[in-house]
Amino acid sequence: MRSSAYFLGALATLLTALPLSAAEIKKAEMAGYMLVPTEKVPANFNAGFSLYAAAWPLLSQYPGHRFQTGLFGTWMHAQYEGPAPKDLYSDIEGGLGWWRDTRFPTETPKFIMGGAAVNFSEVANGPAHGWGDWKKPRGVYGVAQLSPWLLFPIDGLNLKQGTCGDLFGYGYLPLPLTSAKATTGAKNVPTGDNCWTLFLNTKNFKGPVCFFTPYFWSHSAELNPPLAGQLLDSRPSDPNKAFQMETQYVPAMMATDAKGETFARVAATSFPVGADGTTVAMHRLTSYDKKALWDGVKAWFDGGQPVGGAIDPAGAFVQNFKNNGGSTWEIYTEKTAKDKKPPIDWKSFGTPTSLEPTTYGYKWNESLVKKSVSPDGALVTLPEYFHLVNNGKKSQWVVVKPSDLPSDCGLKEKTFTRPKERAQEAYDTPDEPKSTWKTPGPKAGPFQAYLGDGSVVTYYWYRFADQPAMLNADIAKEEREKMQEKVEKLHRAWTKDREYLAPPTVGKLAYLDPAQIVKPPKGLEVGYVPIATRQELVKSTSATK
Repeated sequence: MRSSAYFLGALATLLTALPLSAAEIKKAEMAGYMLVPTEKVPANFNAGFSLYAAAWPLLSQYPGHRFQTGLFGTWMHAQYEGPAPKDLYSDIEGGLGWWRDTRFPTETPKFIMGGAAVNFSEVANGPAHGWGDWKKPRGVYGVAQLSPWLLFPIDGLNLKQGTCGDLFGYGYLPLPLTSAKATTGAKNVPTGDNCWTLFLNTKNFKGPVCFFTPYFWSHSAELNPPLAGQLLDSRPSDPNKAFQMETQYVPAMMATDAKGETFARVAATSFPVGADGTTVAMHRLTSYDKKALWDGVKAWFDGGQPVGGAIDPAGAFVQNFKNNGGSTWEIYTEKTAKDKKPPIDWKSFGTPTSLEPTTYGYKWNESLVKKSVSPDGALVTLPEYFHLVNNGKKSQWVVVKPSDLPSDCGLKEKTFTRPKERAQEAYDTPDEPKSTWKTPGPKAGPFQAYLGDGSVVTYYWYRFADQPAMLNADIAKEEREKMQEKVEKLHRAWTKDREYLAPPTVGKLAYLDPAQIVKPPKGLEVGYVPIATRQELVKSTSATK
């Protein structure tokens, strides 16, 4: 007869051989900012800016419409003589990235303009794209089309699919397209003459694209007169801006093992990398004064000699980067308290650095990142696995290799895949005969452009002064006709293949999706612009450009 000790030993052996129960996997996320240190800019360079930002697929799989993150960019606020007014937030932000309201996303980023009226009361992201709807517009009329060669899709400007590390050049400079006035709507509230104009420098398109109408800003003062004179319709730009990468959500998972240790896995997140192993993130930050463009264009419009559109370097200040920088990326669950979100030990695998005075990027710990090369370019994938550790003073997530994960945490078996989501609705615009979309209406169309994001854009050609945004910009007909004359001068002289922004001295320029490069119909080459009226998913895979 065997003893009880025998049976207890056998039971212990059996329990040891059985697998431990899998840990509970909790949904989590990664978010935060990548910080970019720069030198200070003299205050007189207050007439806009430009920069080059790397464009790349941050995640290998689009993770669904909760995903929102920008690539490197900035926030352009108004400049004030003294402290900025309290409780007033208004700027131009946007840039490259992915947003929750993007209807036709891919792994390739898009570009939006991102004008924010006072305290986000209105937002304008591009022609026919903003907050609100057509019955209660809160920014959808805030941007007017200027270029006759580039179609701006409602969902955002598309880069060529697969863009990986190439530089997207953009910026905003004011153009003297209209005159300041003493009244706005029916009130004695002034509207300034700043038409903050988006300029691009890409491989297949260069030059001005569209602009925020001054009324987009002054409408806030029409509703709240003490704001008069405080907004970007009349104020210059503050040249000392923050440059960052804002990440609001990257999917992650979290689990606790049998010993009570917590681990996390983040969706594979990548940065572009060059042949020398470094990443170029931003390049050639430039601030301007009015000598750069405004003064010459104003003299031209007043009867002087034409100007070619190239930015005068005498009116430009190229900002240098500093070393260091940092990251505020954290990993946490939805229920984590705001003050208890542990940071990632980012500098263990990535070192932010000024690669040369006008170029900012990263050097990598090659033992902790993985490099991959495709026909589109090379990427480094950041560590995916982290262990939450506490040194007695603070907690932080430190990198662990997959082989060091406890077998019972279950994170290695999980994957991040593109979720199944309902098809997004089409963007549409008013069809009523008396709407500003139909009266006076377009001069040619409809035309269609099939984009790499799987959508098709329907567009028409409008006379510049008669496009819906202009008809909703509180501009009298006589003034709109004066603007029409100025724009016709620009269309004749400023073609899409001239140099406007100074070119980069490193890297290669990114391509826009070529379907957006359009040609005006015969007879409408000068003074007419393409306006998107609808954007929807392609219904048939047989559709071609």
